Formats: sequence, structure tokens, C-alpha cells
Amino acid sequence: MTAHIKPQNLVKGATADWEIIVGLEIHAQVTSNSKLFSGASTTFGNEPNSNVSLVDAAMPGMLPVINQECVAQAVRTGLGLNAKIHNRSVFDRKNYFYPDLPQGYQISQYKDPIVGEGVVIVDLTPTEQFEVGIERLHLEQDAGKSLHDQSATESFVDLNRSGVALMEIVSKPDMRSADEAKAYVTKLRTIMRYLGTCDGNMEQGSLRADVNVSVRKVGDPLGTRCEIKNVNSIRFIGQAIDVEARRQIGIIEDGGKIDQETRLFDPSRGETRSMRSKEEAHDYRYFPDPDLLPLEFDQAFVDGLKAALPELPDAKKTRFVEAYGLSPYDASVLVADKDNADFFETCVAFGGVKRDAKIVANWVNGDIAAYANSQGLAVSQTHITPAQIAGLVDLIGDNTISGKIAKDVLALLITDERDGDPRAIVEARGLTQVTDTGAIEAAVDAIIAANPQKVEQAKAKPSMLGWFVGQVMKQTGGRANPQSVNDILKQKLGI
Repeated sequence: MTAHIKPQNLVKGATADWEIIVGLEIHAQVTSNSKLFSGASTTFGNEPNSNVSLVDAAMPGMLPVINQECVAQAVRTGLGLNAKIHNRSVFDRKNYFYPDLPQGYQISQYKDPIVGEGVVIVDLTPTEQFEVGIERLHLEQDAGKSLHDQSATESFVDLNRSGVALMEIVSKPDMRSADEAKAYVTKLRTIMRYLGTCDGNMEQGSLRADVNVSVRKVGDPLGTRCEIKNVNSIRFIGQAIDVEARRQIGIIEDGGKIDQETRLFDPSRGETRSMRSKEEAHDYRYFPDPDLLPLEFDQAFVDGLKAALPELPDAKKTRFVEAYGLSPYDASVLVADKDNADFFETCVAFGGVKRDAKIVANWVNGDIAAYANSQGLAVSQTHITPAQIAGLVDLIGDNTISGKIAKDVLALLITDERDGDPRAIVEARGLTQVTDTGAIEAAVDAIIAANPQKVEQAKAKPSMLGWFVGQVMKQTGGRANPQSVNDILKQKLGI
């Protein structure tokens, strides 16, 4: 791991350099068909108040019943975070009033969470990593949602989300910049997507962050922190940290002090604003929920879940580097999305043929990714199939087409030949590479004869060879074998 305090992370103030201290509380919606304590659906986008059971609505006499799959998902996530799994945990009532909280309390965990301390290795760059400690992961139920934009005079309450299982993942204050915090959330989301425990769709609210920010002079004790609630995009997390740090530095350098409080980030104004003074645990009057026994499971339950875990991002990256000879950068890009990594491996081995993994990675991370990004999709979500990419790589490998022609074929696969086979397209359109050295030699002779001044320049400056290659490729419609063109040019020009 690299040294953590880096000069580029320090913020220059009027009186000193300041260090930003960041801790995050991630609220991750558990992937499950039903809620934490009821059988109501968790499907996103249904009509308001259509996913509500009598338990969710807090009708008198209704008792919560634990959803075993939500428990299993929390344990899987804890294992993925290299964290301590607690075989005994307790559900508490966290008491506060809000219109979309029907019970007047939230069932959560406080002193005895299901998951204890762990660690996440975060990739800041393909070659630079740092560790973020995990303080705890606990299960809790989500609140409903208040809608303020449906009427000019009234607010409405939608309880579809009420009772949905959340994992609150609390980090230690180990991050020192907005970039580190963004990289941490990205890695955490990737791990949970690999595990299948949270879909990570921040635009739907299934992953949200409370961001704790404080500042200090290097070497000083931790400063007073402020919590920025419910930030719902990785980009906004970064912006909120930078804005809040600047606000705190300004106050301290002007002789003021930071009040511990909860704030909201307004991305349209680029500012945080006060929401309320920060509550302490005693303000919520936590006590064990009398309707729920302590949650207990044996080690065999944990071991069974551990044995069935999928290959996680760090292990997959290591395997891609060692088994396929990929660079750490290419491997990092591929494993950032599990479906893309699977797409890559399918391409490499499609049809039982082992292809050059570096060439496949270049296509997947390059031209295919560029097309996918232009459509707002992941590579695996486009209509381009592993069979088509494997076909392109094979055509290049057996010298049927050049890399340039392959790009033209890809353009056809994207537009006119969406379901096409690359080899059939090449044959039907006469796109095969010119490998006849006689034809290439004739093109080279013609270019040399027409450009005597360029010939002299190339002899004095061999890097000019590229110009001649371009002219030959242009004359042959990009179909000449590039290696043959280079070899013949060097021979003719005496380079």
C-alpha cells in the first residue's frame, strides 16, 4: 500500500495546509424479493402504496417476521468485505418521528450488529491502492418516501419503500480526499454487484451515502465533523466533500468553530446547508425490539454461504493479470463490471478456441466500450455479441483483414449488419486484406515515383516512413497487409 498522506490531498488555506478526513455511511438496499420483516414486494416503480403489508403500515397487533434471505445477503456482504461475522446480533428500535415512518420508530441494529470490523482494498489508480477500514455493517428497515411535488398545498406519503431491507455499511474515517471517497464507493458497489447483494442503482435510491467530513492541520487531532445526508451519486459525493471542506476551512480560518450538525448538499447551488443539529445515539432512545428475539445462526450457515461466494473483483483482477497476461490497467477496467468481465472471458474462449487475451481486451476496453458509452450502456448490454468479437479477432489473427478493416466491419455490425457474422460480411463485401506482395509492391513503387522529395526526407528521417504507409493504405482502400507494406517500403527506401 502507498503512503496515505500525500501533498496533492492537502487543501491550501489562507493560514495553513489542511487535511480532509472523510468517513462514509453507505445505505445499500438488499437485493431480495420481499421486505426485511414482511412479505410485501420490493419491486421498484410500482404504483404508490401498492407494495405495503399491514406490518409496513404499522397496523395494531402486526408483528415483524425476519426474512432469512436478507440475513444471508448481509452475511455474504460481510464476507466480501473481509469482515467479522457475528453469529448473534440484536435488533433495536430507533425512535424518531417522521411522516413516512408509520411505526414512529425504525427497526435497526445498534450495539450488536450482524457484521463487525472489516477492510476494503480500494483501487485509486490501476497501480495505486489504499485500505479503508469497515467499522460495522448492520441491517435495518428503510422508511417510506414523502412526496412534496404532487401538490402546491399538501405532501403525500408513499410507503412502498417502508420496511425494505437496508445494509448500513459504516467506514472508518480513512479517506483523505474526494477522489478516495469516490473510489471507495465505486469499489464497494462493485463488490456488492458481484455478490448479488445490492444492485447499486443510485438513481433509484438503492445506494445512498451519508458523508462525514472534517478538516484538520496535518498532525492535529480529528476536527469536528459534519454529516451530509442522502447523497445519491458518486459525482455528488465528491462535490459535497470538496464544498464542505472549503466551508469548514473558511470558518476556522476566520476564527470560528465548526458545529457538529447534519447538512444537505444542493448540487444546483454547489453548496451544503444546515438541516439540523447532529443527533447522538441517546436522542433516538435505542432499546432492543421486544417483538424480535436476538438473531442467532450457527457457523455452518456462514460456512455454507462462504463456500458459495462468487469470485470477487480483486481475485478476478489477479487472475486476469496472471492467467491472461493483461496489464493491471486492462484487468481493472474489465473487472469493474462483472458482466463485462464475463463478456471478455466468453470472447477469449468462444467456440473452444483460445484467443490472444490482450487483443480481445483491447477491443472490449477500446472500440466496444466507446460504442457502449455512447449509448449509455455497459459493454455486455449492447447488441454486439462475444461471437462477433471472437470472429473479428480471428479474422485479424489469420491475416484475412487488417485492424483498420476490422474497425470498418465493427461499424457495420453496429449499424447495417447488427446480427451479422464478421467473416460473412468480409466475404460478401470483398473486404479481405491484400496480401499479394506484387500488388502491394506496385502501389509502393507508384507512391515512391510520385514523391521523390519525400523519399529523400524519409532516407534522412526514417520516422517519415509512416507517411508512405498511410499513402499506400489509402491507395489500397486500407486493405493492404500493414506488415507487408512496412517491409516492402523499408526495402525500397533502404531504411
